[in-house]
Amino acid sequence: MTLTYVYADQTAVLGPLATYAEPHAYDLCETHSERLSAPRGWEVLRLAQPAPPGPSNDDLLALADAVREAGRPAPVQRSLPEAETGRETTRRGHLRVLSSDH
Repeated sequence: MTLTYVYADQTAVLGPLATYAEPHAYDLCETHSERLSAPRGWEVLRLAQPAPPGPSNDDLLALADAVREAGRPAPVQRSLPEAETGRETTRRGHLRVLSSDH
């Protein structure tokens, strides 16, 4: 929240966070804005804080897409024949047995 004050009216105003810097305006965290008190004889006006916006449909769809993507199995990495060491001795279906040339 942003605190501003008017000496002539002996009024302190606590309102939503300011969007630009202004002399004699002070930004306060939530804890300090709740505990704010003014000098004796002064009035504190607390302006309503707008409710924070909830997630939009776009946010929810983006989250669902990210979850789906994370849940997909990783693609199988096949080694290229030149990267393999050894030679093929036996084959059973899609499996191959390689023997070392050492």
